[in-house]
Amino acid sequence: MVNMPEESLIIIKDLYKSFDDEDTGVLNNISINIKEGDLVSLIGPSGCGKSTFLRCLNCLELLDSGYIRIGDVELTREGRSHKPDEKMLETVHRMREKVGMVFQGYNSLFPHKTVIQNVMMGPRVVKKIPEAKAREIAMPLLKKVGLESVANKYPSTLSGGQSQRAAIARALAMNPKVMLYDEPTSALDPELVGEVLQVMKDLDSEGMTQIIVTHEMKFARDASDYIVFIDKGEIVEYEDGDILFTNPRNDRTREFLRHFTGTEAVNCL
Repeated sequence: MVNMPEESLIIIKDLYKSFDDEDTGVLNNISINIKEGDLVSLIGPSGCGKSTFLRCLNCLELLDSGYIRIGDVELTREGRSHKPDEKMLETVHRMREKVGMVFQGYNSLFPHKTVIQNVMMGPRVVKKIPEAKAREIAMPLLKKVGLESVANKYPSTLSGGQSQRAAIARALAMNPKVMLYDEPTSALDPELVGEVLQVMKDLDSEGMTQIIVTHEMKFARDASDYIVFIDKGEIVEYEDGDILFTNPRNDRTREFLRHFTGTEAVNCL
């Protein structure tokens, strides 16, 4: 486990999650701490549990057992037999308020609303902020992600990269403590990937805590405070990007990196 208890914004202990009646969990007792302001990349083969891990952090999936703390909100469950009660559901709601999430597809915006209306929607509907104030929140965020010029356009007129940047602005409008990204560039054309990754780098420089599921290995290596390699629902290895890519300790990490980088990047082999 990453041992940084005094500075950790996120603390996860023994997180277990399975689906249906599977004997083997999708996540098998994962424990990790993440400091405020860190940019953490999650890498690993498809189906290893990366996306489920993110969905547990924002409570789109409720953990079967374990402990999650984000800021001052703590969520504990001792097994599926402990059904979610009113107190737990209240905690789930409070935890979701701490987290913004951007999904894999770039068609998550409401098509019948303009870009700025999409960004204003969370503050208006969830926080009951008046329209004028919500607009004051939304426009600087669109400027931050380079979209102020398309504020009054509809999503159908945007490129995939613009749509993802708008989705980031929409998540930021709720003033989250943590931003989560589930392969946000996987559906984009290669020439559009860089503009989305640059927004994440800019947010990192501003101190936003970010967790990114990605197959963009160069970005993960260059931008991450550290990289977490997950396989079969377990954290196999975590390390600074340069070290992980040039001198991975675990055979499973080496094998995975071969598929993406070739033996030149994994020069310890």
